Amino acid sequence: MAIIQYTLKRLLLMIPTFFLVMIIIFLLVRFLPGDPAIAIAGDRASDADLAAIRERLGLNQPLLVQFWLFVTNTLQGDLGRSILMRAPVTDIIYDRLPTTIFLTVYAVSLSLLIAGPLAFVAALNRNKWPDAVIRTVFQVGLSMPVFYIGLILLTFLAAQLRWFPVGGYGDTFIERLHHLFLPAVTVALYTSAIIMRNLRSAIIEVLDAEYVQFARAKGLPDRLVLGRHVLRNALISTVTLLGLSIGNLMSGTLVTETVFAVPGVGRLMLEAIFARDYPLIQGLTLTFAVLVSVVFLLTDLFQSTLDPRMRLT
Repeated sequence: MAIIQYTLKRLLLMIPTFFLVMIIIFLLVRFLPGDPAIAIAGDRASDADLAAIRERLGLNQPLLVQFWLFVTNTLQGDLGRSILMRAPVTDIIYDRLPTTIFLTVYAVSLSLLIAGPLAFVAALNRNKWPDAVIRTVFQVGLSMPVFYIGLILLTFLAAQLRWFPVGGYGDTFIERLHHLFLPAVTVALYTSAIIMRNLRSAIIEVLDAEYVQFARAKGLPDRLVLGRHVLRNALISTVTLLGLSIGNLMSGTLVTETVFAVPGVGRLMLEAIFARDYPLIQGLTLTFAVLVSVVFLLTDLFQSTLDPRMRLT
Protein backbone atom coordinates (compact mmCIF):
# COMPACT_ATOMS: atom_id res chain seq x y z
CA MET A 1 0.00 0.00 0.00
CA ALA A 2 2.86 2.39 0.79
CA ILE A 3 4.43 1.89 -2.63
CA ILE A 4 1.10 2.69 -4.33
CA GLN A 5 0.74 5.94 -2.39
CA TYR A 6 4.35 6.82 -3.16
CA THR A 7 3.77 6.17 -6.89
CA LEU A 8 0.59 8.26 -6.96
CA LYS A 9 2.36 11.13 -5.24
CA ARG A 10 5.17 11.06 -7.77
CA LEU A 11 2.65 10.95 -10.64
CA LEU A 12 0.84 14.00 -9.26
CA LEU A 13 4.13 15.87 -9.06
CA MET A 14 4.66 15.22 -12.78
CA ILE A 15 1.56 17.24 -13.73
CA PRO A 16 2.81 20.74 -12.77
CA THR A 17 6.23 19.83 -14.14
CA PHE A 18 4.68 18.94 -17.48
CA PHE A 19 2.75 22.22 -17.70
CA LEU A 20 5.83 24.22 -16.77
CA VAL A 21 7.76 22.45 -19.51
CA MET A 22 4.99 23.31 -21.97
CA ILE A 23 5.22 27.01 -21.08
CA ILE A 24 9.01 27.05 -21.43
CA ILE A 25 8.93 25.16 -24.73
CA PHE A 26 6.27 27.42 -26.19
CA LEU A 27 8.15 30.62 -25.30
CA LEU A 28 11.60 29.38 -26.34
CA VAL A 29 10.36 28.20 -29.72
CA ARG A 30 8.70 31.56 -30.36
CA PHE A 31 11.97 33.32 -29.59
CA LEU A 32 13.91 31.37 -32.23
CA PRO A 33 15.27 33.66 -34.95
CA GLY A 34 13.65 33.55 -38.35
CA ASP A 35 10.14 33.34 -39.73
CA PRO A 36 8.65 29.86 -40.19
CA ALA A 37 6.39 31.19 -42.95
CA ILE A 38 9.46 32.20 -44.98
CA ALA A 39 11.07 28.83 -44.18
CA ILE A 40 8.04 27.09 -45.69
CA ALA A 41 7.35 29.29 -48.70
CA GLY A 42 10.87 30.51 -49.45
CA ASP A 43 12.41 33.95 -49.69
CA ARG A 44 10.61 34.79 -52.94
CA ALA A 45 7.11 34.18 -51.59
CA SER A 46 4.61 37.00 -51.83
CA ASP A 47 3.16 38.77 -48.82
CA ALA A 48 -0.19 37.16 -49.49
CA ASP A 49 1.33 33.68 -49.42
CA LEU A 50 3.19 34.43 -46.18
CA ALA A 51 0.01 35.83 -44.59
CA ALA A 52 -1.91 32.68 -45.58
CA ILE A 53 0.73 30.46 -44.02
CA ARG A 54 0.75 32.48 -40.81
CA GLU A 55 -3.04 32.26 -40.72
CA ARG A 56 -2.92 28.49 -41.17
CA LEU A 57 -0.31 28.07 -38.43
CA GLY A 58 -2.03 30.53 -36.10
CA LEU A 59 1.08 32.74 -35.92
CA ASN A 60 -0.96 35.90 -36.40
CA GLN A 61 -2.94 35.24 -33.23
CA PRO A 62 -2.05 36.84 -29.87
CA LEU A 63 0.55 34.93 -27.87
CA LEU A 64 -1.95 33.81 -25.22
CA VAL A 65 -4.33 32.50 -27.87
CA GLN A 66 -1.47 30.60 -29.50
CA PHE A 67 -0.51 29.08 -26.14
CA TRP A 68 -4.10 28.06 -25.36
CA LEU A 69 -4.40 26.35 -28.73
CA PHE A 70 -1.05 24.66 -28.14
CA VAL A 71 -2.15 23.32 -24.73
CA THR A 72 -5.59 22.13 -25.84
CA ASN A 73 -4.28 20.45 -28.97
CA THR A 74 -1.46 18.77 -27.05
CA LEU A 75 -3.83 17.37 -24.43
CA GLN A 76 -5.90 15.93 -27.29
CA GLY A 77 -2.81 14.26 -28.75
CA ASP A 78 -2.57 16.68 -31.68
CA LEU A 79 0.98 18.08 -31.89
CA GLY A 80 0.34 19.80 -35.20
CA ARG A 81 1.73 19.22 -38.66
CA SER A 82 5.44 19.31 -39.40
CA ILE A 83 6.63 22.11 -41.66
CA LEU A 84 9.69 20.10 -42.70
CA MET A 85 8.14 16.67 -43.23
CA ARG A 86 4.64 17.87 -44.18
CA ALA A 87 3.12 15.15 -42.03
CA PRO A 88 1.53 14.94 -38.57
CA VAL A 89 4.14 15.43 -35.85
CA THR A 90 2.71 12.56 -33.81
CA ASP A 91 3.23 10.11 -36.67
CA ILE A 92 6.79 11.31 -37.29
CA ILE A 93 7.78 10.95 -33.63
CA TYR A 94 6.07 7.55 -33.46
CA ASP A 95 8.22 6.33 -36.36
CA ARG A 96 11.54 7.69 -35.03
CA LEU A 97 11.16 7.25 -31.26
CA PRO A 98 11.70 3.45 -31.07
CA THR A 99 15.16 3.90 -32.59
CA THR A 100 16.26 6.35 -29.90
CA ILE A 101 14.77 4.24 -27.10
CA PHE A 102 16.50 1.12 -28.44
CA LEU A 103 19.82 2.97 -28.65
CA THR A 104 19.43 4.35 -25.12
CA VAL A 105 18.58 0.96 -23.59
CA TYR A 106 21.43 -0.63 -25.54
CA ALA A 107 23.93 1.97 -24.32
CA VAL A 108 22.75 1.77 -20.69
CA SER A 109 22.98 -2.03 -20.73
CA LEU A 110 26.55 -1.90 -22.04
CA SER A 111 27.40 0.75 -19.43
CA LEU A 112 26.19 -1.46 -16.60
CA LEU A 113 28.01 -4.50 -17.99
CA ILE A 114 31.23 -2.50 -18.16
CA ALA A 115 30.97 -0.42 -14.99
CA GLY A 116 29.46 -2.92 -12.55
CA PRO A 117 32.15 -5.64 -12.44
CA LEU A 118 35.02 -3.17 -12.77
CA ALA A 119 33.68 -1.05 -9.92
CA PHE A 120 33.71 -4.11 -7.66
CA VAL A 121 37.24 -5.03 -8.73
CA ALA A 122 38.45 -1.48 -8.11
CA ALA A 123 36.70 -1.20 -4.73
CA LEU A 124 37.92 -4.56 -3.45
CA ASN A 125 41.47 -3.67 -4.54
CA ARG A 126 41.47 -0.02 -3.54
CA ASN A 127 44.79 1.77 -3.75
CA LYS A 128 46.33 -1.25 -5.47
CA TRP A 129 47.41 -1.58 -9.08
CA PRO A 130 44.05 -2.95 -10.42
CA ASP A 131 42.28 0.03 -8.89
CA ALA A 132 44.80 2.47 -10.34
CA VAL A 133 44.63 0.93 -13.82
CA ILE A 134 40.82 0.91 -13.92
CA ARG A 135 40.50 4.49 -12.71
CA THR A 136 43.16 5.73 -15.13
CA VAL A 137 41.53 4.08 -18.16
CA PHE A 138 38.09 5.41 -17.27
CA GLN A 139 39.50 8.86 -16.59
CA VAL A 140 40.87 8.95 -20.14
CA GLY A 141 37.48 7.92 -21.51
CA LEU A 142 35.72 10.50 -19.37
CA SER A 143 37.96 13.33 -20.59
CA MET A 144 37.31 12.62 -24.29
CA PRO A 145 34.26 14.21 -25.99
CA VAL A 146 31.55 11.79 -27.07
CA PHE A 147 31.66 12.87 -30.72
CA TYR A 148 35.44 12.34 -30.81
CA ILE A 149 35.12 8.79 -29.51
CA GLY A 150 32.41 8.18 -32.08
CA LEU A 151 34.55 9.46 -34.94
CA ILE A 152 37.48 7.26 -33.89
CA LEU A 153 35.31 4.13 -33.72
CA LEU A 154 33.60 5.04 -36.97
CA THR A 155 36.91 5.59 -38.78
CA PHE A 156 38.72 2.43 -37.68
CA LEU A 157 36.03 -0.19 -36.99
CA ALA A 158 33.53 0.83 -39.69
CA ALA A 159 35.35 2.65 -42.50
CA GLN A 160 38.70 0.80 -42.43
CA LEU A 161 38.11 -2.64 -40.91
CA ARG A 162 34.45 -2.78 -42.06
CA TRP A 163 33.40 -4.75 -39.00
CA PHE A 164 30.33 -2.60 -38.52
CA PRO A 165 28.14 -0.50 -40.82
CA VAL A 166 28.78 3.23 -40.94
CA GLY A 167 25.11 4.06 -40.32
CA GLY A 168 21.54 2.88 -40.47
CA TYR A 169 19.28 0.98 -38.12
CA GLY A 170 18.57 -2.47 -39.54
CA ASP A 171 15.32 -4.39 -39.82
CA THR A 172 15.57 -7.33 -37.44
CA PHE A 173 16.61 -7.34 -33.78
CA ILE A 174 20.01 -8.88 -34.56
CA GLU A 175 20.65 -6.38 -37.34
CA ARG A 176 19.81 -3.51 -35.00
CA LEU A 177 22.22 -4.84 -32.39
CA HIS A 178 24.89 -4.89 -35.09
CA HIS A 179 24.08 -1.50 -36.63
CA LEU A 180 23.79 0.32 -33.30
CA PHE A 181 26.76 -1.31 -31.58
CA LEU A 182 29.22 1.50 -32.33
CA PRO A 183 26.92 4.36 -31.29
CA ALA A 184 25.91 2.41 -28.18
CA VAL A 185 29.55 1.77 -27.26
CA THR A 186 30.36 5.44 -27.86
CA VAL A 187 27.76 6.51 -25.34
CA ALA A 188 28.48 3.60 -22.98
CA LEU A 189 32.19 4.39 -22.64
CA TYR A 190 31.42 7.86 -21.33
CA THR A 191 28.48 6.84 -19.16
CA SER A 192 30.21 3.79 -17.67
CA ALA A 193 33.10 5.97 -16.49
CA ILE A 194 30.70 8.09 -14.43
CA ILE A 195 28.81 5.09 -13.07
CA MET A 196 32.00 3.18 -12.22
CA ARG A 197 33.47 6.04 -10.18
CA ASN A 198 30.25 6.54 -8.25
CA LEU A 199 29.65 2.84 -7.63
CA ARG A 200 33.27 2.30 -6.57
CA SER A 201 33.04 5.08 -3.99
CA ALA A 202 29.68 3.78 -2.74
CA ILE A 203 31.02 0.22 -2.38
CA ILE A 204 34.07 1.42 -0.44
CA GLU A 205 31.86 3.46 1.88
CA VAL A 206 29.55 0.52 2.52
CA LEU A 207 32.45 -1.89 3.07
CA ASP A 208 33.60 0.30 5.94
CA ALA A 209 30.15 0.37 7.55
CA GLU A 210 29.65 -1.31 10.92
CA TYR A 211 26.84 -3.61 9.80
CA VAL A 212 29.09 -5.06 7.10
CA GLN A 213 31.86 -5.66 9.61
CA PHE A 214 29.31 -7.27 11.92
CA ALA A 215 28.04 -9.52 9.12
CA ARG A 216 31.56 -10.71 8.43
CA ALA A 217 32.19 -11.22 12.15
CA LYS A 218 29.19 -13.58 12.23
CA GLY A 219 30.97 -15.74 9.69
CA LEU A 220 28.79 -14.98 6.66
CA PRO A 221 30.53 -15.81 3.38
CA ASP A 222 31.85 -12.90 1.32
CA ARG A 223 29.48 -13.72 -1.52
CA LEU A 224 26.48 -13.26 0.74
CA VAL A 225 27.88 -10.14 2.39
CA LEU A 226 28.66 -8.48 -0.96
CA GLY A 227 25.35 -9.43 -2.53
CA ARG A 228 22.92 -8.81 0.33
CA HIS A 229 24.52 -5.97 2.27
CA VAL A 230 27.11 -4.20 0.14
CA LEU A 231 25.56 -4.18 -3.32
CA ARG A 232 22.03 -3.33 -2.18
CA ASN A 233 23.14 -0.29 -0.20
CA ALA A 234 25.78 0.85 -2.67
CA LEU A 235 23.24 0.89 -5.49
CA ILE A 236 21.06 3.55 -3.83
CA SER A 237 23.21 6.50 -4.89
CA THR A 238 24.22 4.85 -8.16
CA VAL A 239 20.60 4.39 -9.20
CA THR A 240 20.07 8.14 -8.83
CA LEU A 241 23.09 8.84 -11.00
CA LEU A 242 21.98 6.22 -13.51
CA GLY A 243 18.54 7.84 -13.78
CA LEU A 244 20.13 11.21 -14.46
CA SER A 245 22.44 9.61 -17.02
CA ILE A 246 19.54 7.96 -18.85
CA GLY A 247 17.71 11.28 -18.94
CA ASN A 248 20.77 12.97 -20.40
CA LEU A 249 21.24 10.15 -22.91
CA MET A 250 17.69 10.39 -24.21
CA SER A 251 17.83 14.14 -24.62
CA GLY A 252 21.47 14.16 -25.76
CA THR A 253 21.34 11.61 -28.56
CA LEU A 254 21.55 14.44 -31.11
CA VAL A 255 25.34 14.21 -31.47
CA THR A 256 25.55 10.42 -31.50
CA GLU A 257 22.71 9.94 -33.98
CA THR A 258 24.15 12.63 -36.24
CA VAL A 259 27.66 11.14 -36.27
CA PHE A 260 26.43 7.61 -37.00
CA ALA A 261 23.47 8.61 -39.23
CA VAL A 262 20.98 6.90 -36.92
CA PRO A 263 17.37 7.75 -37.85
CA GLY A 264 16.25 8.69 -34.34
CA VAL A 265 14.52 11.66 -32.75
CA GLY A 266 17.82 13.28 -31.74
CA ARG A 267 18.89 13.68 -35.34
CA LEU A 268 15.35 14.72 -36.21
CA MET A 269 15.54 17.51 -33.62
CA LEU A 270 18.62 18.96 -35.31
CA GLU A 271 16.88 18.95 -38.69
CA ALA A 272 13.80 20.59 -37.18
CA ILE A 273 15.85 23.37 -35.57
CA PHE A 274 17.61 24.23 -38.82
CA ALA A 275 14.27 24.23 -40.66
CA ARG A 276 12.61 26.36 -37.90
CA ASP A 277 9.87 23.73 -37.73
CA TYR A 278 7.90 25.04 -34.73
CA PRO A 279 5.41 22.15 -34.39
CA LEU A 280 8.10 19.47 -34.71
CA ILE A 281 10.45 21.18 -32.23
CA GLN A 282 7.63 21.53 -29.71
CA GLY A 283 6.53 17.93 -30.17
CA LEU A 284 10.04 16.51 -29.85
CA THR A 285 10.84 18.58 -26.77
CA LEU A 286 7.61 17.52 -25.10
CA THR A 287 8.38 13.91 -25.95
CA PHE A 288 11.83 14.18 -24.36
CA ALA A 289 10.30 15.83 -21.29
CA VAL A 290 7.76 13.04 -20.86
CA LEU A 291 10.38 10.30 -21.32
CA VAL A 292 12.77 11.90 -18.85
CA SER A 293 9.93 12.28 -16.33
CA VAL A 294 9.07 8.59 -16.73
CA VAL A 295 12.73 7.64 -16.24
CA PHE A 296 12.91 9.72 -13.05
CA LEU A 297 9.68 8.12 -11.82
CA LEU A 298 11.07 4.62 -12.38
CA THR A 299 14.30 5.69 -10.67
CA ASP A 300 12.39 6.86 -7.60
CA LEU A 301 10.39 3.62 -7.49
CA PHE A 302 13.51 1.48 -7.75
CA GLN A 303 15.22 3.53 -5.07
CA SER A 304 12.22 3.11 -2.77
CA THR A 305 12.51 -0.64 -3.30
CA LEU A 306 16.17 -0.59 -2.26
CA ASP A 307 15.52 1.81 0.63
CA PRO A 308 11.88 1.76 1.88
CA ARG A 309 12.61 4.86 4.01
CA MET A 310 12.44 6.96 0.87
CA ARG A 311 8.68 6.33 0.63
CA LEU A 312 8.26 8.64 3.61
CA THR A 313 9.73 11.62 1.74
